[in-house]
Amino acid sequence: MENMNNVTEFVFWGLSQNPEVEEICFVVFTFFYTIILLGNLLIITTVCTGNLFNSPMYFFLNYLSFVDICYSSVTAPKMIADLLAFQKSISYAGCMMQLFGVHFFGCTEIFILTVMAYDRYVAICRPLHYMTIMDRGRCNKMLVGTWVGGFIHSIIQVALVVQLPFCGPNEIDHYFCDVHPVLKLACTDTYVVGAVVTANSGAIALGSFVILLISYTVILVSLRKQSAEGRHKALSTCGSHIAVVIIFFGPCTFMYMRPHTTFSEDKMVAVFYTIVTPMLNPLIYTLRNAEVKNAMKKLWTRKIFLQKQLVQ
Repeated sequence: MENMNNVTEFVFWGLSQNPEVEEICFVVFTFFYTIILLGNLLIITTVCTGNLFNSPMYFFLNYLSFVDICYSSVTAPKMIADLLAFQKSISYAGCMMQLFGVHFFGCTEIFILTVMAYDRYVAICRPLHYMTIMDRGRCNKMLVGTWVGGFIHSIIQVALVVQLPFCGPNEIDHYFCDVHPVLKLACTDTYVVGAVVTANSGAIALGSFVILLISYTVILVSLRKQSAEGRHKALSTCGSHIAVVIIFFGPCTFMYMRPHTTFSEDKMVAVFYTIVTPMLNPLIYTLRNAEVKNAMKKLWTRKIFLQKQLVQ
C-alpha cells in the first residue's frame, strides 16, 4: 500500500461547537484536571513518605496514581486549551504521539488494576503466604510487565495507523486522536485494520475484565470464612477496587469491544475514562481506606509541626 500523506495536521471538532458551552466546559475540566494532579500527587507523596511503599498494595497504588497523571495529561491539557481556541488543530506527528500515549497509559492502567486484583486475592485467600508470594522482586517484575504490555499494545495500534494514507478530509469528530475516529479519515479501505484494532483492544479489555471478575468473585466467596471484622476490612479495600474497575472498564468496553464504528456519544464516554476515572481514583482509594487516611493525617501533622518550628 503506497502511503501518500497529503495531511500534515488534523482539526478536532471538540466537545461542542457552542462557545458558551465551551466556556463552561473550560472551567469544569480545568477544575477536574487540577483535582487529578493534586489528588494523585497527594497519594504518591503519602505512599512514599508514609512508610507504605513496602506494602505491595500501596506499591501498585503509587504507580496507578502516576499512570493516572500521565494518562489524563495526554489529552486533558490539549482539550482544555482547545476549548478557548478558534481552531482546534494538531500536527500529524502530534496526533500519532497522542494516540500512542492514550493507548500506552490506558493499557498500562488496565494491567495495573489486574495486578492489584491479584494482590488482593493473595492477601485474602492465601494470607499466610502473602509476603512470600508478593515479595518485592515479584512486584517489580509484575510492574515491568504492565509497562511492557502497555507498550506492545500501543505500538501495534500506532503501527496499524501510520501505514495508512491520509489525503483529506482532516477533521476529527473528537477532542483527541483515537484509533477509530482517525481510521475514518484514511483514504483507503480500513476494514481489516479496524478488525485488528478491535481484536487487539477488545482482547485486552475483555480478558482483563474477565480475570478481574473471577478474582473478585473468588475473594467474595472466600470472605464467608472470615470473621466479621476481617470481612469488613476486606470489603472496604476490595470495594474501592471494584468501583474503579466498573467506572473504568464500562466506558472502555463500550468504546473498544465493538466493530469499527463511531457514535456521537463517543466523546462523552471517552471523558469518563480519560478524565473522570483518574479524578475519582484518589477519592475512592482515600475515602474508603483508613490506612491511607491515617498516613495523610500524619503527613499533614508533621508538615504543620515543622512549619511551626520554622516560625519559632
